Amino acid sequence: MPTRRRAIDTGAARGRASVAYIGRELTDGIRNQGLSYAAVGRDVGLSGVQVGRVARGMAPDLTILQASELLASIGQELSIRAYPTGRPLRDRPQLALLDRLRARLHSSLAWRSEVPVTGPPDLRAWDAVIVGLTWRRPIEAESRLGDVQALERRVALKQRDGNMDQVIVLVADTRHNRTVLRSLGAALTGQFPFPGRRALELLAVGVPPDASSVILL
Repeated sequence: MPTRRRAIDTGAARGRASVAYIGRELTDGIRNQGLSYAAVGRDVGLSGVQVGRVARGMAPDLTILQASELLASIGQELSIRAYPTGRPLRDRPQLALLDRLRARLHSSLAWRSEVPVTGPPDLRAWDAVIVGLTWRRPIEAESRLGDVQALERRVALKQRDGNMDQVIVLVADTRHNRTVLRSLGAALTGQFPFPGRRALELLAVGVPPDASSVILL
């Protein structure tokens, strides 16, 4: 529960920051167009006093609809996007798994831990990124496989948003994980077609795999 509470508190702080940001954009737009709070308010069914509160970031009950209408009245468009937040390295087995892969890499390859997928305000990060002379391969590590479809979706979104053509999903070599991977069969090869053993052999000599791969290690 404390972790959940911290996440909610962080969300509330981001919400307040967004209200303040919208207020600044509204203020700048009104000034640039020589308008008044009252004039803008008439367009959207609010009083001048209410618009002024929004402009000063003092409207914590501002709705998305109101914000969108206010910005539209000054020629701006509100854009809202939700995305998964970054997850920390969860346990010692996952850290040990990443260390095992790192130890197998060629000495010419660099290793970066917890690399942001894009940048603020996106909090997602790759567990690691292998860096060659002219290439990079992000790593998503799983010490114990659970919802594989959710993992596939998460990786695909990170690839898309981070503009990464290939990715390596690193999975601990346990009986449970082998059973899960066998049960998936060909269903997994569409997204991760490059054989894991071959990918590991290439990385050991400093060469990147040609496509995304699941490495069992």
